[in-house]
Amino acid sequence: MPTALVTGITGQDGSYLAELLLSKGYRVVGIVRRSSTTPYERIAHLVDRIELVSADLLDQTSLTDVVGDCAPDEIYNLAAQSFVQTSWSQPVLTGEFTALGVTRVLEAMKKAAPKARFYQASSSEMFGKVVESPQRETTPFYPRSPYGVAKVYGHWITVNYRESFGLYAVSGILFNHESPRRGLEFVTRKVTDAVARIKLGMAKEVRLGNLDSRRDWGFAGDYVDAMWRMLQQDAADDYVIGTGHTCSVRDLCQAAFACVGLDYRDHVAQDPRFFRPAEVDLLVADPSKAARQLGWTPKVSFEELVRMMVEADLERLRPRA
Repeated sequence: MPTALVTGITGQDGSYLAELLLSKGYRVVGIVRRSSTTPYERIAHLVDRIELVSADLLDQTSLTDVVGDCAPDEIYNLAAQSFVQTSWSQPVLTGEFTALGVTRVLEAMKKAAPKARFYQASSSEMFGKVVESPQRETTPFYPRSPYGVAKVYGHWITVNYRESFGLYAVSGILFNHESPRRGLEFVTRKVTDAVARIKLGMAKEVRLGNLDSRRDWGFAGDYVDAMWRMLQQDAADDYVIGTGHTCSVRDLCQAAFACVGLDYRDHVAQDPRFFRPAEVDLLVADPSKAARQLGWTPKVSFEELVRMMVEADLERLRPRA
């Protein structure tokens, strides 16, 4: 039974990855921060099948101890301060978790489990003000937020540990991936939650920023399969993961409201508060390398994803008899 150690296991990607690894017969150990509360909503259905251990991306000793104790075959670093908007108001904290946190996990692996295989969650936000479209593994980075900058650090420190110390360390440059487990602060979930509330008479409008911003949106459940595939290759390498198709926030609104028979134009208002200080207008992936070398292609379409999320929010919010 192989052992996988997962940081960020309580998040969207962590919960889907844990499900996938369990289905493949892994022992799954999840790192959680010590807290007086237990925010395990996304993994509540898994807690009796996984092990949870306490450590912190800000504390080197705790990470090294956990890696040494659980002796993982694979390490997935999914933990981060992952909300772009928050990175503008908390740029130093974002750097500590999203940049230096990667170094601490790599250091723990180098000292306590150098034969393990390491996955770093890189991000399409590293491309930022894109210099070419679509974006591929060789596209230069031009991050446009503290989050994007921190992710670039995490990406390059992973490359450096691979090349300097011979560690099996890869980065998955994942484009936007969503699900019913996405946090309410992200625009996709903000929209589908609002659609459900408006349909059920609990709200009348939703206020958004740039409706013309375009993203490559896929389903998180598909993308964690790509993470796993990266660690099964003979040689460590980095991969862009996305659908290769782009939709605007306006398209998202139109599709989501159409799921409940409403016109988004009657319920969506633009609000300057939600515009970014430095906008990222267009992100679209070229996932051909992943298709060619990993045999990975996304299965859930944008329309299916939006409907899945709207229906889940309707079910969550619908009054119980």
